[in-house]
Amino acid sequence: MRNKLTSRKFWVCVAAALASLGTGISGIVVGNQTLAIVGSVCTVVSAAIYAFCEAWTDAANKEG
Repeated sequence: MRNKLTSRKFWVCVAAALASLGTGISGIVVGNQTLAIVGSVCTVVSAAIYAFCEAWTDAANKEG
């Protein structure tokens, strides 16, 4: 767990998810459904990108 908390990839993912979540919330507050949907989609995409990067790193470490 400690390796995850010191991982730059993890913190970039957290920052991206929080920014996307904030975008979605601001879209809901101002009544802009497009902005709310974009925020929701970007939140999910940031988690997917993080999972892909972790899997890629793990695969590279197993080979080498």
